[in-house]
Amino acid sequence: MPDAPLLGAGEKVSLDEEAFGARFAKALVHQSVRAERAARRRGTAATRRRGVVSGSGAKPWRQKGTGRARAGSTRAPQWTGGGTAFGPQPRSYTFKVNRKEQRAALRSALSLHAERGSLAILDASAFSAPRTRQALELLEGWGKERPTLVVLAAEESGAALSFRNLDRVYVLESASVGVSDLLGAASLVLSRPALDALSARVSAQRGS
Repeated sequence: MPDAPLLGAGEKVSLDEEAFGARFAKALVHQSVRAERAARRRGTAATRRRGVVSGSGAKPWRQKGTGRARAGSTRAPQWTGGGTAFGPQPRSYTFKVNRKEQRAALRSALSLHAERGSLAILDASAFSAPRTRQALELLEGWGKERPTLVVLAAEESGAALSFRNLDRVYVLESASVGVSDLLGAASLVLSRPALDALSARVSAQRGS
């Protein structure tokens, strides 16, 4: 059964085999990371087409007899100041990933940290008030590489305020953690409620 150290306590915490002992599913992880990053794109890039640029809609000169190429509008793309042809327009980049696949990818990312020994458990109850020095001492005593992702429950504000000002340390709530967040961190710290929440996300209602 996989386990992880409890920061500052010198003991081990047993981890759920289903959530932290899964095989790494490379294809599902890649698909989930792509979906998460695509969903974060704003999709607001836009160009002005010939229908919205300023200029007259009248034909600049008659069709024949001038010796010049025929032209229908000064707003055509080949004219200076004309509209842009085939330019980007606002769009959504999101695409669907099935819930079973999302859970499998999340299990893979958590299991990877457990396998590498880059996962630790935090007793957030020790941070009834913000204590950045105490948070730094815990991470330095653990000795793992950064960037470090600290995952907490929503009510653990004292621990969140303690860790968020440390260099290359990022704090997220358990409900907001994605596969790309886990893979982008060299080390991972979970509070006990966050550990339970993530285990529930990847294990409970697996067939739904």
